[in-house]
Amino acid sequence: MKVAVLKGGSSLEREVSLRSAARVEDALGALGHEAVGVDVGQDLVARLRDERPDVVFIALHGPGGEDGTVQELLEILALPYTGPGVAACALCMDKVAAKHEMREAGIPTPDWAAFNATAFRELGAADTLEEIEARLAFPLVVKPASQGSSLGVEFAASRDEVPEALVAAFSYDDRVLLERHVRGRELAVGVLDRDALPIVEAIPREGDFFNFEARYEIGRTEYVCPAELGDDQTLHIREIAARTYDRLGCSGVARVDLMLGEGGPEVLEVNAIPGLTDTSLLPMAAEAAGIDFVGLVERILDSARLRPRAPAESAR
Repeated sequence: MKVAVLKGGSSLEREVSLRSAARVEDALGALGHEAVGVDVGQDLVARLRDERPDVVFIALHGPGGEDGTVQELLEILALPYTGPGVAACALCMDKVAAKHEMREAGIPTPDWAAFNATAFRELGAADTLEEIEARLAFPLVVKPASQGSSLGVEFAASRDEVPEALVAAFSYDDRVLLERHVRGRELAVGVLDRDALPIVEAIPREGDFFNFEARYEIGRTEYVCPAELGDDQTLHIREIAARTYDRLGCSGVARVDLMLGEGGPEVLEVNAIPGLTDTSLLPMAAEAAGIDFVGLVERILDSARLRPRAPAESAR
């Protein structure tokens, strides 16, 4: 098949995307497919019309790539693509909306508060910190509502540290999430075609948390896969991940990030287009399940044919 690999783009995760795409293109070649790399920009539609690919492999990360934007264009063009559909991508990208969906479904997720830049700058939202402290306690995790790869994530140990953390988070997005900090183990569960893969534990060697640099600089974080957990606990965590994947409407492959604290596992977020770099968690989990990287790319590509099409596509 001729496979267009969407990569790059203009988001802050551009470099991660390029690294993911390079590995994907190599794997597609090993599978005998013709891989056409497309660095996403204003000529995207024209490029896709010229190339006329059989399927599109989405290796874009961040806004524009995993929030439903490019997926909507691909559905207009009636091109099959990898990963979740438009609605699921939009929901996964909006951490606040996703947490509301999880809470409604009874999926454990840390308590939170959220507001946008207008509320912060014009409506006095910063004056609610007393109520937020009473409800969530400190420390808090302050993060942009719609970013990935831990970009813009800050910790606030006290009320005095919240304004600076908010300003940092607002530099990435116009809506922020203040979340109860769960002290514990950082876990990730890849879900492939509704089946949960082995659990990965990330253990940062520097600092207190798994940030952007720790994710992508080799040697900054130790990974254990499968995570050292009891059988019952492993089953429980994988079931929660699969439930979350289903509840948010995912298809193909996605990654569920959790914290395992004293009160049990709690879901932080779902990544609709997980990274596929040499330090990314999904390939580690697949390898632990006996699926090498080329096999993983093949499975993801196959899922593009199985993903339910939008009504406009199905009518063709």
